[in-house]
Amino acid sequence: MKKASSRTRVVTGGAIVAALALGGFGAYSASATGEDTAAAPTAATAKADAKNKNTTRSTHLTIETASKAARATLDAAEKENQRVSVAVVDRNGNTIVTLRGDGAGPQSYESAERKAFTAVSWNAPTSVLAGRLANAPTLKDIPGTLFLAGGAPVTAKGAPIAGIGVAGAPSGDLDEKFAQAGVAALGR
Repeated sequence: MKKASSRTRVVTGGAIVAALALGGFGAYSASATGEDTAAAPTAATAKADAKNKNTTRSTHLTIETASKAARATLDAAEKENQRVSVAVVDRNGNTIVTLRGDGAGPQSYESAERKAFTAVSWNAPTSVLAGRLANAPTLKDIPGTLFLAGGAPVTAKGAPIAGIGVAGAPSGDLDEKFAQAGVAALGR
C-alpha cells in the first residue's frame, strides 16, 4: 500500500476537522434555536394561538375529584348494604378510577365501566338510554356500551366531562341511584 504524502494527510485531516466543527456548530445552533422557540413563544405567536378557532379546550376531572365521586358512590351503596363496583371515566371514555366494593360480583367491574362510558358518550343517564333501544335496537351494538340503568353523566357548563357507572346492586334503579350520589358529591 502506498503512503499518502504529508501534504495530502494535512489537507485531509484539516477537512475532517473542519467538517466536524461545522457539523457540531450546526447541531448546537439547531438545538439552541429549538429550545429558545419552545421555551419562550413570541408575543405574535401567543396572540395567534389565542385567536385560533381551529382548537378547543376541554374540562376534565382531576384524579382527586374522580376518586371523591367514586368513594361517595361506593359509600352510598354500602349504606344500603349493596355490593357494587364503581367506575369513573373521562370525557373520552377512558377510565380514571374504578373501585370494586367488598363482595362485588366479578361481572360488576366491567359493567360499571361500560355504563359510565355509555352515560358520558350520550350525556344521559343509562336508564333513559335503555328506553331508546325500542326505537334504535342497534345502539346496543356499539362497542364498549351497556344500555342498563346505573350510569350517570357528569357535566360542566352543559357539556359532558365524565361518567359514573355502578353495577352489582339487585336492580339498575339502585345502581343509578348510587351513581347519582357520586355526581351529587361533586357539587359539594
